[in-house]
Amino acid sequence: MTAIASISVLAGCGPWSDGASGDGKTITVGTTSAPSTLDPAASWDGSWELFRNVFQTLLSYPRGASAPEPDAAELCKFSDDSNRTYACTLREGLKFSNGDTLDAKAVKYTFDRIMKIDVPGGPKGLLGSLASVEARGDRDIVFNLNKPDATFPFVLATPAMSIVDPGHYPADALRKDGKVTGSGPYSLKSYEEGKRAELVKNSRYQGFANRKNDAVTIRYFQDSTTMVDALKSKKIDVTFRGLSSEDIVNLQSNDSKDGLQLVEGAGTEISYLVFNPKDPWANKLAVRKAVAQVIDRSAIAHKVYKDTVDPLYSMVPSGLAGHTTGFFDDYGTPSASKARDLLEADGITERVPLVLWFTTDRYGSATAPEFAEIKRQLEASGLFTVTLKSRPWKTYEAGYRKGEYPVFGRGWFPDFPDPENFIAPFVGEQNALGTPYPAREITAELLPQSRQESDRAAVIGDFQRAQKILVDDARLLPLWQGKQYVAASDDISGGERALDPSTIMMMWELNRKTSW
Repeated sequence: MTAIASISVLAGCGPWSDGASGDGKTITVGTTSAPSTLDPAASWDGSWELFRNVFQTLLSYPRGASAPEPDAAELCKFSDDSNRTYACTLREGLKFSNGDTLDAKAVKYTFDRIMKIDVPGGPKGLLGSLASVEARGDRDIVFNLNKPDATFPFVLATPAMSIVDPGHYPADALRKDGKVTGSGPYSLKSYEEGKRAELVKNSRYQGFANRKNDAVTIRYFQDSTTMVDALKSKKIDVTFRGLSSEDIVNLQSNDSKDGLQLVEGAGTEISYLVFNPKDPWANKLAVRKAVAQVIDRSAIAHKVYKDTVDPLYSMVPSGLAGHTTGFFDDYGTPSASKARDLLEADGITERVPLVLWFTTDRYGSATAPEFAEIKRQLEASGLFTVTLKSRPWKTYEAGYRKGEYPVFGRGWFPDFPDPENFIAPFVGEQNALGTPYPAREITAELLPQSRQESDRAAVIGDFQRAQKILVDDARLLPLWQGKQYVAASDDISGGERALDPSTIMMMWELNRKTSW
């Protein structure tokens, strides 16, 4: 690969912080994370990247904010002492991009629609505490909760709660014409599935976003190499999501003059395995524990990801309150002999056949080598026979929601920066994985208890206990925690400002420098 220079590894400082004003020309962003849907009522995944830029939510994250602040709303707050009634007042004169009125009735319609359509594994799973929504006049909305929920403002700030136009989104079905009608900073001018989305400034937008460009084109790539080649050849200006470890290392270490820069930041992306209890082998606790005892996370991080990720030993990543190292505490270093003891104690003496599934085009080109390494580790123990299977994301997602995969890989970018969001989405009869996981103590005791507490530092003990339960069940097996990398041409600024606390890119922060 051609060496790359003028590379800066940054954390909120340096040339990306240049204050020069942009010239308004279209900025092209490359990513390997294409939307699975254009309808917010169907999405609890990376489609949010697009939604954040073309839709609006009542609350969101202005640059530098770590807690939700008003966006389509001008004011939101709990109106009682028990965290069970949450009220918002909309900005005056809000319009959708087509000129239709965005009022309290449209907001109520949006939430009622999510609840009614109830897409399997969809955003209704985030609204477990919502009992009803009231529209009071044109601008006031009241959310009545069925239980205390201090995290509800965080839920409202997720792109899953994007406000839609009642005139263009059916009340009881998903929109299927391939178009978007929102009130966000941009309008969707055109969309070609799996290839590109063209965004232009929404002239009717009212919100906190200070748009530093007039238009953004998002190009969707199948792999990192092709994406980086497009960056080097000036066909795109910025890359985000899906950079391979090899490309990142290359960008970090080379010093010729290709006019590129790299931003590195802390991340809360995690990768993990899911065991499906419908499968007779994955349903056995001894099998799951034996896999946990064999997996060598450090080898995966080093050999496959070149240390651009860190080993993860709990579903709650480092950097969030309540993070633990439960899988390391319980299993220590990888050991085939200890794994054999676990299996034999359950009467299992033959090699365990496991089928592991992964997606080919969602989490970057290192996913296939990662699963090849997992297969190598498990089979080298002499305890497992592993078959690897894969699909593109769109069919892969449909498959795991139907419960087709015995063991499958998932990545998770947080809905909001709170430890709850690394536990609650994965448990319960209906969850983001499409694989029921009752976990009664977590769902009936620990989560409800923590949601009564607005001071999130006060619930660390609840989340530590929840993580211990997840370790004991071994239904979810954390593998690694990622960092955030954005590569761009030297004439682009704003990259270090463009990621919100959920690491979703706010495209409006990017601009092209016109002076040095």
